[in-house]
Amino acid sequence: MITIREATKKDAPVIADFQLRMALETEDLALNGPQVTAGVNAVMADRSKGFYIIAEDEGIVASMLLTPEWSDWRNGYFLWIQSLYVIPEYRKKGVFRMMYDFVKNKVNSSHDYVGIKLYVDQDNEIAQKAYEKVGMETSHYQLFEWNK
Repeated sequence: MITIREATKKDAPVIADFQLRMALETEDLALNGPQVTAGVNAVMADRSKGFYIIAEDEGIVASMLLTPEWSDWRNGYFLWIQSLYVIPEYRKKGVFRMMYDFVKNKVNSSHDYVGIKLYVDQDNEIAQKAYEKVGMETSHYQLFEWNK
């Protein structure tokens, strides 16, 4: 039976491994392992950076990073879904929906949170369909970025 919970420091090595796998799978990008591990550990050490949730079924089968963004318009935080990874054998089995429902319940039961956001590659139609299936809608905003 799959369960969803907030991750703890002991889950960090698996989460870091998932991030390495995701980058390779989705962007054909081999990330720096020690740097990713340090990044995951930084989140674990400082909740203001965010927090992870995981799905378990005889071991961790998925992880998701949630990062807060303050909205002065809403006087509360949006939770951004980031770094979502589900191991291949658990895809299309409702794991994302369970994780999304966990986050949605957290938002609905807190006065601090006002909504959920995420960004997705414009060519990733499979992910877009999954997000629409749980009730998310496309935004009228377009993402711009600059990277060092």
